[in-house]
Amino acid sequence: MTDRPEPWEPGSGPVGGNKRFAPATLRNRDAILAVLREALPPSGLVLEVASGSGEHAIHFAAALHALDWQPSDPDPAALASIEAWRAEAGLANVRSPIRLDAEADWPMDRADAILCINMVHISPWTATLGLLRGAGRVLPPGGLLYLYGPYLQADVETARSNLAFDASLRARDPRWGIRAIEDVIAAAQVQDLAFDGLVEMPANNLSLLFRRT
Repeated sequence: MTDRPEPWEPGSGPVGGNKRFAPATLRNRDAILAVLREALPPSGLVLEVASGSGEHAIHFAAALHALDWQPSDPDPAALASIEAWRAEAGLANVRSPIRLDAEADWPMDRADAILCINMVHISPWTATLGLLRGAGRVLPPGGLLYLYGPYLQADVETARSNLAFDASLRARDPRWGIRAIEDVIAAAQVQDLAFDGLVEMPANNLSLLFRRT
């Protein structure tokens, strides 16, 4: 199976009802963190695009104290959840979330690294193009763009669970779907983002790494 989009679960505790849980986060966060430890710079600003509930940002920031984390999302409910998680964690290296739509103009002009987890397949292709365009603009030379999720690979048999997942995504919204790695790489090259390799992850997911040239 892969990380399927699931309804957020309501949170609890002193921050009230704004905090949400994304069930996939608990399944994938430590595997992702292991890759990030090797790929991220030792210090600097990390922008997370499409932060969702905010759980990833808090988990990574707690483990990687030398990096500043900027969560973002276009959804007001997500922004409220991120802020609730941030308030509860009390981490000095997590900034207040900002509204950022990958397809629109970005409200920041520099980041040392960019993360985007489980967005590419649960959004229109135009959102991925906007993500790549924004990353090409704000990253310095050598800056990391990290993508996580399920992808199709030429000459690699796709898991049946991913084929079923892709069909369910397209049934929900014909603009969604699991993307071919080759298409993502080609679109990234247009934005001066060079493919730096992939890491196989649990549950038929992949980490894709790009570097700004």
